[in-house]
Parts: sequence; C-alpha cells; structure tokens
Amino acid sequence: MSLEYGDRYPGLLRGTGIGARLARHSLTLLAITLLLMPLADLHVLSRDPWAELGRIAQGLLMPHFGSIDAPFKALGLTVSVALWGTLAGVVLGFPLALLFSRSRLVRAGCAFVRAIHELFWALLFLQIFGLSALTALAALAIPYAGIFAKVYAEILESTPSAADDALPQGTGRLSRFLYCELPLAFGQLAAYTRYRFECGLRASVLLGFVGLPTLGFQLESAFREGRYFEAGAVMWLFYALIASLPWWAHRRLLLPLTLGSLLLLGPWPQIDGALLWRFLSTDIWPAPLLSGDLPGLVAWARDIPELLPAIGNTLLLGLLGTAGSLVIAMLLWPLASRHFGNRLTRAAGSGLLVFLRSTPELMLAFVFLLLLGPSLLPAWLALALHNGALIAFLVARHADSLEPGMPDLPASGRLAYELLPRVYPGLLALLYYRAEVILRESAILGMLGVATLGYVIDDYFQTLMFDVAFALLLITACLNVLVDALARRLRPRDVTHDDPCLRQEQLSYPK
Repeated sequence: MSLEYGDRYPGLLRGTGIGARLARHSLTLLAITLLLMPLADLHVLSRDPWAELGRIAQGLLMPHFGSIDAPFKALGLTVSVALWGTLAGVVLGFPLALLFSRSRLVRAGCAFVRAIHELFWALLFLQIFGLSALTALAALAIPYAGIFAKVYAEILESTPSAADDALPQGTGRLSRFLYCELPLAFGQLAAYTRYRFECGLRASVLLGFVGLPTLGFQLESAFREGRYFEAGAVMWLFYALIASLPWWAHRRLLLPLTLGSLLLLGPWPQIDGALLWRFLSTDIWPAPLLSGDLPGLVAWARDIPELLPAIGNTLLLGLLGTAGSLVIAMLLWPLASRHFGNRLTRAAGSGLLVFLRSTPELMLAFVFLLLLGPSLLPAWLALALHNGALIAFLVARHADSLEPGMPDLPASGRLAYELLPRVYPGLLALLYYRAEVILRESAILGMLGVATLGYVIDDYFQTLMFDVAFALLLITACLNVLVDALARRLRPRDVTHDDPCLRQEQLSYPK
C-alpha cells in the first residue's frame, strides 16, 4: 500500500508564494526566540565533550553484539508491546472516531489523553501495575486511542460522498457506513495504522527508560555505565528493526506475529481492586480538593516551589525547539532533493535525514546529555534535529514532485525563485503541526535531568507524592492543548488540517 504525499495534502502542494504573512510568522518566531534565548540555560557543562563523542562514535562503528544480554528477548518484547499497544489503541479509538465530530466531550477527552506523553502514562501506571507488560500496553493504548479517534475521524470525513448519495433512500446508517464509507477509507485507515505501529515501536523502545525491559532499558543502562560498544550494538539493532519493518510486518505475517507475540508479554500482574480504587479515588487527588477546602488547595499549590520555573523552562524549550526545527528544515531539505547536488550527495543527505528522524528525541537528547552535561542545550539540539529532519524529509519529497519553470537557473536561483516559494507554505504548516509534539517532548525530556516539567513529575512520582505528580500531568496536558490551539490559528489558511506525520515514507509497504 502506498500513499502519495499529495493525496491528502493538496493544500500543501499549491504554489502560493511565501507572502508577507508567512514571512512575518517566521521572522516573529525567530525574533521571539532570540529575545528569550538568554533566559535559557544553554551552558556546556562537560569537561571534555569531544573525547566523549569520540568514544561514542567508536562504539557505534565497532559494536559488540555479543555483550548484549538476551537481545532477542528484548527485541521480541519491544515488538510485542508496540503491536498490542497499537491494536488496543485501534480497538478503543475506532468507536470514538465515529462519535468524534458529533460530540464535543469526545473531542475534548481525546485531546486530553493524547496531550500526555506515553512515558508520563507509563510513570502513572507503574504505580498500579508495576514493571509489567500491562503498564507498557496501557501507556501506549490510551494516548493512541485519542490519536486514532482524531485521525480516523478526519479520514472518514474526507471520504467522497458520491457512493453514499447513490444509495436508495431509507438505507440505514450502519449499512451506509459498512458498504460505502469504510471500503473507500479502508486503505488510508490501514496505512495510518501501519505508520502508528512504527511510532509504537519507537515508544516501546523508550519505555525502557522507565525500567521496562525493552531495547531502551539496555540502551540506557549501557550508555549510563559507559559501555559504548554495547550501546552501539543496541542502537544498530534498533535501526535494523525499523529498516526491516516492511518485511517482517507484512500483512500476511501479521496474524502469526500477533498471536506469537502475546506469549512474550507475561507474566501479568495481580491487581488488588481495593488498592487500585484507593489510588484512583484518593492518592492522585490533593487532600484539600477532596475535602472541599479551597484556601487549603491554594496553599497546597503554593507549596510546589518548582512549578513556575518548570512550566517556564518547558515553554521556553518548546519555543527553542520549534524555531530550531525551522532552521534545520530550511538547511537540510535541499540536501535530499533531486534538484540539487549529485547522486552521491543526495544519498548522503537522505541518509542523514533518515537517521535523524528515525532516532527519537529522547535517545538523541540522552546522547547529547552525555556529551554536553545537564542543561537545556542537549534537549534543544535533540528537538531541533529530529523534528527539523522530519520536516525536511517531507519537504524534499514535495519538492521532487515539482518541475521548475526555468531549469537553466543556477542552483541558488532555482532554490530562491523556483522551489522555496512553492514549498515554504507547506514547510511552515508542517512546523506548526509539530509544535504540539515538540512541547510534549520538551516536557518528557525532563526525565533525563533537564529542568522541565518532566523532571519535576518524575521526582514527585519517585517520592510517592502522587497528588502533586498527577496535578503536574494535568498542567502538562493543558499546556499542550493550548499550544495546539494556537498553532492551528497560525497555520496558513490555504493548507489542509491533517496530521503531517501521515505522509512519512513508512506508509509505503509491499502489497
């Protein structure tokens, strides 16, 4: 199944010109970033980052696969969690998609659950289910349900209505859906589900950073202990897993893969119903709130000294990451476009983009943290490189579908006068689509020691102050919803409102 970029993004492909409004948006974003940059802690705190970089590079170039403890078990658990977590998200999200456009409550609930990062959900469920597969599955299934509901609803709403209109009057709503809407939309629904499964693989790896025994656990342990040859081997296993996805996740193999992977998820935890109810009804809520003591609730909130600095650092890092992604995307997309360079340079540019966009921000930030020390700088670099490369890849694909009207222009003229005015509206729209994702990642990067909301949330979970941790999760979700609403208002009006990640290359699978 292959979906072309323009099938669901006709607005992104219209050559509308840069325009004063788009230029003003970009310049304003960069100006605000430069103005606020002195407030960010961007110091290099490592004594010898270049020597550390050399040791990490040596580990990547000469990986020791034999030093990995039970690699096939870790790979199997990574795939199993991703597969069943995605499947659970589909089962929960598809019925919600049918109600999405009709119910404001459903839309609000889906926006809330998808605004909280999978790792934050994992921290919450760790308190209930412990270090078990059930924690990992719930951490993926709940936010993915909200994502599937939104995207599935958009796909179903964009289905042509001609076949539905041709049915005789009196045909039931269920019959119309099963015989008209679903068959027409099934290809796009399946394609997005396959893409979300790949996202689930990355998220499953990252769940190892909170102690679940996936590939991420071995990667985090090896890096922290300086075993870079082992860490390099785990990184290569991860890239091989992603690169070989079209073959081992072929639709003919999905049923045996799904049934076989279920055997790797046990043992299942024993759940004490009374403790679970106490956690959900009492432990995660402030005591003044349960007793209706409003002055006490104000005093309780005032006793969280890290709250305002953490919120400020999260928003500032999100702004830096968004502006950095814009700069990286502008610099990198010509490297992978057929309109510039030669075959060798384009192959190198495409390889760089694939590497950066395939590596999750948390993994990149972890490596930069080892090199540069704990500050906002490693997190900023990780956010800018990952999201900038993702946007650059999509823009390069868009540019490759265009034919310059003046092919005799030199490369600089072709870029400035032919291609950039035609691709820039789409680039800016993709950047605004990623803004909410960048803020989610900005919060979660605090778990590595960066002073964002994730750092405070992780600290309160570790000290068993669940009421404060849960309140901070709610604040994180509200911030994400607000940023997403702002980004929607800033997007170019001539661009469709679809999820840009839908058009990544991983949607191209063998039939």
